[in-house]
Amino acid sequence: MATVVPKPINTSTTDNENGGIMDSPLELDAGALFVLKSRGSWLHCGYHLTTSIVSPVLLGLPFAFTLLGWGAGVICMILAALVTFYAFNLLSLVLEHHAQLGNRHLRYRDMASDILGPRWSKYFVGPLQFLTCYGAVIGCTLLGGQSLKFIYLLYNSNGEMKLYQFIIIFGAATLFLAQMPSFHSLRHINLVSLILCLAYSACVTAGSIDIGHSANAPTRNYSTKGSQLNQFFGVINGISIIATAYGSGIIPEIQATLAPPVKGKMFKGLCICFSVIISTYFSVGISGYWAFGNQAAGSILTSFMDDRKPLLPTWLLLLTNIFTLTQLYAVTVIYLQQSNELFEKLFANPNIGQFSIRNVLPRLISRSMSVVLATLLAAMLPFFGDILAVFGAFGVIPLDCFLPMVFYNLTFRPSKRSLVFFVNTLIGLVSFVLSIVGAVASVRQIVLDAKAYSLFANM
Repeated sequence: MATVVPKPINTSTTDNENGGIMDSPLELDAGALFVLKSRGSWLHCGYHLTTSIVSPVLLGLPFAFTLLGWGAGVICMILAALVTFYAFNLLSLVLEHHAQLGNRHLRYRDMASDILGPRWSKYFVGPLQFLTCYGAVIGCTLLGGQSLKFIYLLYNSNGEMKLYQFIIIFGAATLFLAQMPSFHSLRHINLVSLILCLAYSACVTAGSIDIGHSANAPTRNYSTKGSQLNQFFGVINGISIIATAYGSGIIPEIQATLAPPVKGKMFKGLCICFSVIISTYFSVGISGYWAFGNQAAGSILTSFMDDRKPLLPTWLLLLTNIFTLTQLYAVTVIYLQQSNELFEKLFANPNIGQFSIRNVLPRLISRSMSVVLATLLAAMLPFFGDILAVFGAFGVIPLDCFLPMVFYNLTFRPSKRSLVFFVNTLIGLVSFVLSIVGAVASVRQIVLDAKAYSLFANM
């Protein structure tokens, strides 16, 4: 069969309204050409953003409240929403600015290379983003296995299947979804993901309210527990949990899926995303903490089981877990796109067809090996949640809060006496401190929990 060789790629697009060049004519590598296709609308962007941010991690927000208390918990939730919405908009404005100058950045590391220099991109931003995204893949695989085990125990409370077996089942299904050819091809999956997160958040909120009003309602205590030192590190961990829940780490890659001109489209997508965030995060976090107080578990779904006995109708728990499990596949696949793009750049040939044997074979092998490795690590390290907290502090906060401020200030160079410069600098400094302290607190928690760790544990 003859292979069609594509013509040189020209991403130059004229903005008819402003008469400016929106994107530069350049030769794209295979990663940008095949995975980061710029064909999407602002609606598609909203779906991608929502899936990358609103995930079952939000089920841990009631636990964050147990570490922070009512006042600090609500304030941190509001501040996190404001800061991330602001930071993502700044990142989008910087990307739009460079696109108008004829140099559209399609990846976070390309953006960092242009603004900070190649060394910062190669040795800091690139590896940091890769570890954060791949860590999210491992974490989602672990959560998927736990969700499958939860469903299994609902109907067979004395079942003997182990957690690692459910993780393998989840990973096997991910193998097929990982072969989706491009980020843009996930748009319909991510629309379903958006609907699913609204569905399971509604179920969790309704379940928490029902338990809180039931005759068997747990005794509620809203005080924080532990010594002053433990409470201090608990506050840091609570902030890290909330920051991770609001994190993305792939904003430039999502904006890269937009068809040019991109001006204004990202803002509309963010409005969709944060509408979902506000309706889900606050309802789940507040209702879960109200129902269980400082006894709320790391995942609120665990609190719905009392000594393996469900506190809610089995059908509601089953439905909630099915919604959660299904959305986890979408979240896993969206975070695989960063490594997929990297593998495509390394192994594919952009001068021949995307679906030629020459490109399909290495794609199939590299993506499958990536999923197999993530599944193995999730099964081997069921305590990976503690490790993921380190990635959240050291990866999500810098990528989503610190670097956007730096990029904006270096790109637009606002006056040092301006409010914008002051706000950006303040957010950047606070984010930097939280990142360091959060990483220390997370490592401390790993050390404290180390005695309970064992490979392939049935947790």
